[in-house]
Amino acid sequence: MRSPHPIPTHPHPYDVPYEEPPAPPTTHRRTGRRRRRGRFTGLPFALKTVAALLVLAAFLTLADRWAVLYAEHRAADTLKDRLRLTAAPEVEIGGFPFLPQLVGGRLDSVKVTVPDVAADRVTLAAVSATAHDLRLLGDGPTSVRGARVPEVHGDALLSFADMNRELGASQVTFRGAGRDRVAVRGTLPVAGHDLRLRAEVRVARDGERGVDTRIGGMRLDIGDLATYRPGSRASEGLHLTPGSAAALARQAHRARAVLAVPSLVRALGVPDATVREAQRSDTALSRLTGRPAFVRQVMRLNLLDLALAHPELLDRLGLDPALLGALSHLTRPVLADRLSLGFRLPEPPSGELRLRDVRVVKDGIRVRVEGSGLAVGP
Repeated sequence: MRSPHPIPTHPHPYDVPYEEPPAPPTTHRRTGRRRRRGRFTGLPFALKTVAALLVLAAFLTLADRWAVLYAEHRAADTLKDRLRLTAAPEVEIGGFPFLPQLVGGRLDSVKVTVPDVAADRVTLAAVSATAHDLRLLGDGPTSVRGARVPEVHGDALLSFADMNRELGASQVTFRGAGRDRVAVRGTLPVAGHDLRLRAEVRVARDGERGVDTRIGGMRLDIGDLATYRPGSRASEGLHLTPGSAAALARQAHRARAVLAVPSLVRALGVPDATVREAQRSDTALSRLTGRPAFVRQVMRLNLLDLALAHPELLDRLGLDPALLGALSHLTRPVLADRLSLGFRLPEPPSGELRLRDVRVVKDGIRVRVEGSGLAVGP
C-alpha cells in the first residue's frame, strides 16, 4: 500500500544540465584594447620625430664643418700667395656654428700657424697667431675679399735646431743657459786649424719689433797651447794657457828665447841684471822661472803683439804664423756677426705689430707678439 506522502528524491549532481557563466560586457574589453592601442601607436611617431631632428642636426653640423674646412683651405692659399710663403700656413677658424658667423660678416677667432718664416739671417721655426673678432670684407658670404683684424696675439719660435743648421754649419751648437742667455759651443776653422769656440749670447728685446743679441765671453782655444779672446783690453788677445806657460818656464831654451827679447823682458817686469844672470846660469834661470809670479807674467803676454814684433819666436812657442795672422783679422765684431741671433719683425702694410716678451726656453728663443688694426686683403 502506497504512502500518502511520497518521499522526495534529490537529483544526482551529474544529472543537472551545465550552464555557462554569463560573458563579461563587451564594452569593457573594447575600451581596454582601445587604450592599449593608443599608447603603443603614439610612441613610434615620437621616435620618428626625434630621429628626424637628429638627422637634420647631423646634416647641418656636417654642412657647417664642411664649410669651415673649405674656408680654412681658401684662407691658407690666400695667405700663402699674399705673404709669399714657401708653404701654406695652417688656418683654424674658431666658434660654432660657422655659417651664421659667415653670413653676419664677423668671425669669433682665427688661428694661423706659419712654418719657416725668414727673419734676417735666421729662420723662425713657427709663427702662431690668433686673431679675434675679425670683420670680413666683401659683398656677401661668397665674395669675401679680405678681413680687418682689430686684435691679434701670438708667438714665434727661433729653434736651436735651426740655428745649429743655419749658423753653426754643424760645427757650432746653441743651447739655453738661462732665461735670457744662450750658450755657444763648437769648433771654428781658422787657417787650417779647428779652434774650440765658446761664447755666451744674451738675448733682449730691441724696441717694439726687434730682438737684439750681445755676444760675450768669446774665446777660441788653440788646443792646450793658447786661448784667443777678441778685444783690446789687457785680458784679451792671444795668451798662453796656464799649462803651456808652466811648460815654458820649465824648458830652459824656450825661456831664454823669451828673455832675449828686450820688449818682452820689459813687459814681464824682470830687472835687466836678473835677466843677464839667468842667461849665463841655469841655476839663476831656474830660480827666475820657478817663481809662480813668472808663470803669471808669461800668461799676461799678448802673443799677437809678440808675433808682430818677433815672428822668429813663434816656432819656438809652437804657434803657426799663418794662424796668428788669421786671428788678427778675427775681431770681436766679426765673431759677433757670425753668432748674432738678432732679427726684426716685418712691418705690416697696415696696423701695428709689436714684440712684448723675449725669453730663452728649452727648444729655442720664444717671442710673444701682439698686433692691432691689421688688415688682410685690399
